[in-house]
Amino acid sequence: MFLLILGMALWWAAHLFKRIAPERREAMGMQGMVIMTVVLTLATILMIIGYRNSSGPVWWGRSPALVGINNLLILFAFYLFAASGMKTRITEVIRHPQLVGFALWAVAHLLINGDLPSFVLFGGLLIWALAEIVVINRDSSWTRPTGPFPMRKEIMAAAGAIIVMLVVGMIHYWLGYNPFGG
Repeated sequence: MFLLILGMALWWAAHLFKRIAPERREAMGMQGMVIMTVVLTLATILMIIGYRNSSGPVWWGRSPALVGINNLLILFAFYLFAASGMKTRITEVIRHPQLVGFALWAVAHLLINGDLPSFVLFGGLLIWALAEIVVINRDSSWTRPTGPFPMRKEIMAAAGAIIVMLVVGMIHYWLGYNPFGG
């Protein structure tokens, strides 16, 4: 559990550094970007190793209903990531589509993983995403995207989300976790 918590702390620190000390981060220039990339890579590795090697009480497990809800939330999370990059209509309503998508991803994983290591990992990442939204919203300089929002972009974002969902699902399956039931 120590490695999981250490990875989580590094994840939080690296992401919030830019928000809490923007002048310091900007002064670091490209070297700062490299350092943050290394720290975030290390954080991700520590979270994966820590999660896979942690154990704890289990309060609930998967059920067909929770798997279905999980998959819908994950699909919508992937759509929000695609929509953010393509500036689809939903970005007119949601200021932080990637962070909202990340939060939905974390909630989806909490739904089907009712054990302590999952609460630490996915709960910690959920709280981070929500905290990041709050910190970013302190700056009220958001310019709401305005149209036009071509249907082609909407279709491409939806198709991209489906393709990514299938690829990620296959990777989960190869790792021994069947995300589509079973």
